Amino acid sequence: MPGILMRWLILTTAIIVTSYLLDGIRIDGFFSAIFSAAFLGILNAFFRPILLVLTLPINILSLGLFTFVINALLLLMASGVVPGFTVSGFWTALFGSFLISLVSFILNTFIGGHGTIVYVDKRRAGVRNSS
Repeated sequence: MPGILMRWLILTTAIIVTSYLLDGIRIDGFFSAIFSAAFLGILNAFFRPILLVLTLPINILSLGLFTFVINALLLLMASGVVPGFTVSGFWTALFGSFLISLVSFILNTFIGGHGTIVYVDKRRAGVRNSS
């Protein structure tokens, strides 16, 4: 359960950051961001796998870049349902889906499999100090 809440918070943060970076995406308040992240998470959980299977040939031909088009359509769907969350057009949704994916990827690198913050020690165990 903490993993779902942590990823929900990450998606909310990604939506807020994207709304600050793009003029066409507007969030009226923090609760609108929370509800839009929840609805976008539900859309990603239920409809995104179906859409990925249906568009598999074009997704293979585009080397996976068509996934951003699917994410943009889901972002437009979420903006149509959630009050206080508006996306002005398709191209804004496309760039917004790219930014949301990028910010979510960066923030999810700090989260482990169970939703906890992980610390990665990059020092090698076999390296000795040269003192």
